[in-house]
Amino acid sequence: MRWLNEPREWSVADDVLTATADSNTDFWRTTHYGYVTDNGHVYGADMSGDFDLRVMVRGAWAEQYDQAGAMVRVDDQFWLKTGIEFVDGRARFSTVVTLGYSSWAVAELPAGCAEVDLRLARRGDSVEVRYMAGNRSDDADAMTLAAVAYMPPGRPVLAGAMCAAPTGRGFAASFHGLSVTPAA
Repeated sequence: MRWLNEPREWSVADDVLTATADSNTDFWRTTHYGYVTDNGHVYGADMSGDFDLRVMVRGAWAEQYDQAGAMVRVDDQFWLKTGIEFVDGRARFSTVVTLGYSSWAVAELPAGCAEVDLRLARRGDSVEVRYMAGNRSDDADAMTLAAVAYMPPGRPVLAGAMCAAPTGRGFAASFHGLSVTPAA
């Protein structure tokens, strides 16, 4: 595992990665807001071919757009990030797909939700995103399908845990059981 944009504070112990997202960090390209930001934090594995990513994400969200989850990244032009994002005063499930320009989708989570279980599966030219709020599930079919997004096939990616704090002072997030493994 390696960092892209290593945060100032982080640790790994007992299968838990804890990271504090630095302030003024994000991943975004142009759409709607007109700016490009590519300085959020990703701790992941370099992968080629098909793989499965699994992680349980928890955070201390407090400021608009505080976010933590998972990312699959070819480069600064082609990537996907997904997980919990603090939007308009509450935690929501968020997925951003960037193919030169960012597209953002947001879904409701139960009130007070503080954690999600994420499963991402890259197969060929796509990444499937599934999640479950508040629980860990060993059954992918029991999880909610959030997205099937294009990812350029045949290109290696960095896949792993992601966090950022675009507008706030930064916040702590934890990633439990992070695994990125070649598909069986």
